[in-house]
Parts: sequence; structure tokens; C-alpha cells
Amino acid sequence: MKSVTIARNYAEALFDAADAGGTAERYGEFIDAVAGAVQSDPRIAVALDSPRVAKAAKGEILRKALESLAPVEFVRFLEAVVRRGRQALLGEIAVEYQTLLDTKLKRVHAGVTVAKDLDEPLEKEIVRRLAGALGKEVRAHFRTDAAILGGVVVRVGDRVFDGSVRRRLTAMRRRMLAAG
Repeated sequence: MKSVTIARNYAEALFDAADAGGTAERYGEFIDAVAGAVQSDPRIAVALDSPRVAKAAKGEILRKALESLAPVEFVRFLEAVVRRGRQALLGEIAVEYQTLLDTKLKRVHAGVTVAKDLDEPLEKEIVRRLAGALGKEVRAHFRTDAAILGGVVVRVGDRVFDGSVRRRLTAMRRRMLAAG
């Protein structure tokens, strides 16, 4: 729990700086890319986490790797994270940053489960209808699960909208057993 709070504080600092400069979305891409690189390449994670590598050297590695790609302010932020020994939190900082960005942009993420793969026009229609119902931009993450038999199950945050055939059959079965 403590690490999430610390990560949120760093994310808020980065977000406030980026938002003031009108680059909040761009910084979101950068922090995701850095966190993804650290997570996917064990050599980067080991170098950043190793107590044998001086904090100044870690900052220099980041600066050289990002100098032509990312704004100087973003690189300074990463150097500050490393200087304070919080580089292990980069993944959590990225998650918290995206949460702040989603809130600002009135955007929600929806997990959409369907029984079989959908074509692109149908996926777009589902996203359009969800956006209309929720009044926000929807970033849908589709997955298939044949067990739902048909229909769709949508999860937005902690809310679940279950329009699956399986749920309907289960409900019908319960009503028939209760009546009989």
C-alpha cells in the first residue's frame, strides 16, 4: 500500500508538470515506454536496481538513452526518481499516471468479453454504444471466452454489466427450479 501512495505522489508531480505544459498525453507515452522497457529487459532492471551502480551513473544512463527522444524535463524527473532510490516503482508510477490522465480526459477502460472474435466494425459499434451509455471516451480491451456462450460481459472499474447468454440461462434455470 505504501508503494502505491509513493508512486501516486510521483505520478501526480509528473502529471502536474506535463499538464501545465500541455504535454500530458505525450508524457504518458514516455512513462509507459520507460516502465515497459524496465519490465521487459532484465538488464535494464538489474542496472537500475543494483546498489553497485552509482545513482549518478544510473541517471547518466537514462539521460543518454533518452536525450534525443524525450523532453529534458521528463529525463530530469526520471533522474530524480533514481536519485531517491524509487526506480523500482516506475511501473506503478506509470499506472498511476495513466489513471490521472484518464480522469482528466474523461476516459474509461472497459474489459469486454465476448464468446468469439469480433470483426472491427462490430468492435467499433460496441465501443460507440458504451461511450454513449457512459458519457465518456471508452478504451475497450476485448477478449474471448466461449464459456459465456453468447452476448457480452463488460467490466468498467468495479462495475460489471453481464449480458451473456450463460447468465440468462442460469437465471432462467433458477426461476424454473424455484417455481417447481
